[in-house]
Amino acid sequence: MKTKSLFFLIASVILASCGKDDTNSPNTAHDPYMNANDGSSWTYHEVNSSGDVPISGDYTITSTANDTTINSRKYHVYNYSYGGNQYLNVSGSDYYQFDSIPGGVGGNVERLYLKDNAAVGATWDQDFIFNIPDFPIAIPLTVSNKIIDKGNSRTVNGIIYSNVIHVSTTLSSAFITTPSEFTSSIDSYYAENYGLIENSTLIHIHSQGLEKDIDIKTQLMSAVLK
Repeated sequence: MKTKSLFFLIASVILASCGKDDTNSPNTAHDPYMNANDGSSWTYHEVNSSGDVPISGDYTITSTANDTTINSRKYHVYNYSYGGNQYLNVSGSDYYQFDSIPGGVGGNVERLYLKDNAAVGATWDQDFIFNIPDFPIAIPLTVSNKIIDKGNSRTVNGIIYSNVIHVSTTLSSAFITTPSEFTSSIDSYYAENYGLIENSTLIHIHSQGLEKDIDIKTQLMSAVLK
């Protein structure tokens, strides 16, 4: 999922993760939509149809025994099977992921990706500013989220998950004033006890001489929860 496209690098705030120094702190917390128990693992199947030929593959995320503090929040550390870490935090009913933009573009951000007590129809936005090397101006990006559905079941890879929350996310930028030049549709499904079980990301960018279409689908294939 690497590209030199400016806006792909920005849009990948939804998908990317970054490294951080960790501290050993065994964690046995089990929040409704996040499992931080040491040894729990999730195997996902991803299909990237952004290019001419779809690319598919599997990867595993494993919960470690480590926590780390970032911007006064305690994040639990998960390992990716392909290298690198994922950082997740639960603050009350708010779920955060600490992300970075790949390729050395922009800074690290704390993305509020889920509110498990929010009613259907609830919305929340986050605004980010990215300074792009060799680019004359800072790039603003707004990440808008909405609870589409909650409390129902969803079948993924033949497995029925209960108490699922569906979050719809869209991206926008004041840098692109013509709406048709930058469109996005990002749907994430979170199941109780499991976290993310399915995601689809569609992003269309044809602006400022940049042309990019992103089409990535991810499904949870199996999980071992401790």
